[in-house]
Amino acid sequence: MTRNLLRLLLVPALAAVLLATNGPAVLRVAGQNNESPAPNRILAHEMAIEAGRAARLKFERPLSSGMVYAAREAASQMEGPGAASTGADLASPGAPSSDSDDVAPSFQRTQGCQNVFSHNDVRNIRVNQDCSFRRQAEEMIAINPTAPHNLIAGYNDSRIGFNHGAYAWSFDRGRSWGDQVPPFWQLLLGDGHTPDAFSDPTATFDSHGNAYIGSVLFDITSAANALAVMKSNAEFGGAFYHTPQPLSFQAFRTSPLGVVASDTNPDIAHDKEFIVADASPSSPKANNVYMTWTRFTTTGVGVGGDSPIYFSQSTNGGSTWSPGVEISGANATICPVFQGEARPGACDQDQGSHPVVGSDGTIYVSFNNVNTPTVVNSQLLVKCAPSANCSVAASWTSPVKIADDVSTQPVGPDAVSGCPAGRQCLPPNGYRLNDYGALSVDRQGHLYFVWSDFRNGGGTCNFGPVTAQTPPCNNDVFYAYSANGGTTWSAPVNVTPASRFGRTAQWQAWAAVTPDGSALWIGYYDRSYGTCETTGCNDITLARVNWPGTHSSGVSYTRVTTSSMPNLVVANNPIQAGFLGDYMWVAVDPHGNPHVVWADTRGLNGTVEEDIYYARFGDRDDDDSDRVSATR
Repeated sequence: MTRNLLRLLLVPALAAVLLATNGPAVLRVAGQNNESPAPNRILAHEMAIEAGRAARLKFERPLSSGMVYAAREAASQMEGPGAASTGADLASPGAPSSDSDDVAPSFQRTQGCQNVFSHNDVRNIRVNQDCSFRRQAEEMIAINPTAPHNLIAGYNDSRIGFNHGAYAWSFDRGRSWGDQVPPFWQLLLGDGHTPDAFSDPTATFDSHGNAYIGSVLFDITSAANALAVMKSNAEFGGAFYHTPQPLSFQAFRTSPLGVVASDTNPDIAHDKEFIVADASPSSPKANNVYMTWTRFTTTGVGVGGDSPIYFSQSTNGGSTWSPGVEISGANATICPVFQGEARPGACDQDQGSHPVVGSDGTIYVSFNNVNTPTVVNSQLLVKCAPSANCSVAASWTSPVKIADDVSTQPVGPDAVSGCPAGRQCLPPNGYRLNDYGALSVDRQGHLYFVWSDFRNGGGTCNFGPVTAQTPPCNNDVFYAYSANGGTTWSAPVNVTPASRFGRTAQWQAWAAVTPDGSALWIGYYDRSYGTCETTGCNDITLARVNWPGTHSSGVSYTRVTTSSMPNLVVANNPIQAGFLGDYMWVAVDPHGNPHVVWADTRGLNGTVEEDIYYARFGDRDDDDSDRVSATR
């Protein structure tokens, strides 16, 4: 059956479900008994916004991009003029470069489409082994604290359709990788069906070296969605995932999964989950596993819905999970009443939570909040003491403000770059972006928070006719510091000032601090190289803030990418244009070395498509075979 015939048969039905709405009305499609389950109203509403059939209200939070892109692909809304001549019709990627200095002969390479971009001492190593032209983006990395040569990287992956997610593993400090699509698809959602799609990969290790991964699993045309967890015992190191249940035959059993949340209510969508284990052997809660996420609900008042941050914990290795509780709380000073909100003072218009655990067992959670009457939003923090039962909402502190978030970046749609309606992007890129932050804590309990925003931008940075897309778009990266457990925070420090980088864009930052607090490593997308600010190409830069906080002694910069990544737009890849994921990732090993993963658009043999790449930096251990020291 031809591709065009398939489109004629399938696309109208999907489009009718996903796009024929201006709001949260119940949708149905033809099927058995002339009826099928209603789709998730929240997903349908987000689809209507991106299709230009509904408007995003001023303070309404968007769903995460991974969920929406799966639905867009299902409805073929990403296929525009010229799509038939790309994607499956592109030339075969062929074999990667055989340059002798790409990878040292001693490196063990996995099968698949391996690739290494190298320049001087820097190597960018391809993580995903998929040989097709399918999207891999929205990546994260976790490091085994008991064996730092063992790494796990997770990412959204569409090699088997929509977003299905993948996890890669390395046992040689990232020199070579294997990857897989884990068996999350054995989960039965609340409607008795297996899920259609996956989004928002997350992974962590406990103090014994056991790994846990999680995902958002959901249906495209029905309301069912869930958060699920799988485990990889220390002896597997992420090369095999199994049920978290403590069974003697665990190594052979891939089900049942650990289920954190599951709903079939069309007015509930679980989104943007992150998992973290208490990996400190001395902690009173050592090896507990925690998850935070955004729980979208339709309310019909205020901006139409709420999206507070929820929390759940497992005290038995991910097998069972406590009922989810709302932890984003209320604070009338920083979350004032506006637009007829149902709960005055509640900080419940949230997204992008990030949990970390201190060495004493304290759980800290940062998140982005827009319960404000202006475009100046807030980065907030809540925490739960190690002596408290954190599965009880009352055990969490009221939210504290870390910093302002000025989110006035230009909003799509833009047909040239692929920036969707209702999403913020930085011309001439169409990559949807956000101001979520990354939280980290050192052994002393000092906290560090990193984010990017548009407080120094504006001017001519707009979408419109080509002549009106005139950067500079001066988006900047900031960090703030707390020496008292998050009670108070320093003023924001601009890591990418115009005095050094000009009025160029730096965005989607992530960070991690060394255990001793001597260095805060900050990675971000960067348009300050060459002509990238005006052409849309970009790089990854890694900033090192030496002794951040009151004893800061300066910042140094390393160019991570060996060459600039081309701009991914409708003209060169209409299927993937407009999305690099909602985050990239930086993690620090026990020696203090930073490990970076990102979505890279430098396809093989001159193609432009998204793959995951990795680089390791630093010089703090006794194995210097992959040490790099290129600084800006």
